[in-house]
Amino acid sequence: MGIWDAITDLVEAATPWTTADAEAPAQEEQQEETAETKEDESEKTEEATEEPAEEEEAEAEAEEEEEEEEEDEEEIVDPKEKFEEECRESKQCAPAKHHFDECVDRVTNASSSDGPKEDCVEEFFHLAHCATQCAAPKLWSVLK
Repeated sequence: MGIWDAITDLVEAATPWTTADAEAPAQEEQQEETAETKEDESEKTEEATEEPAEEEEAEAEAEEEEEEEEEDEEEIVDPKEKFEEECRESKQCAPAKHHFDECVDRVTNASSSDGPKEDCVEEFFHLAHCATQCAAPKLWSVLK
């Protein structure tokens, strides 16, 4: 492959609209599809008029089964969130939570001054890291 081939490949990659690779679908296929769909629709209407009572019974049974399944299934609760919340309130993460709470108070009470606006992203991540580190051993003991 020469330099010219490499340049040509790059140009073709950068300008994909120069060549049309797709073709329009044939008209015959569309006509066949419409004929098939008309036949399918007529069959469906015939079936629907023949046995409406059986369909209603089947639908009622399906709904009852779904309700029973929903009652049987308990919603799974993520234990990680519970452990992290407990750790945020624990003594281990108290310094990080204190700094985060102070920052939130400072930002909410700050007047709109000309200086740059402060956010508490750094404090939040310190608190989240502390909570994650605290919750990890507890989480692994539950998951094993």
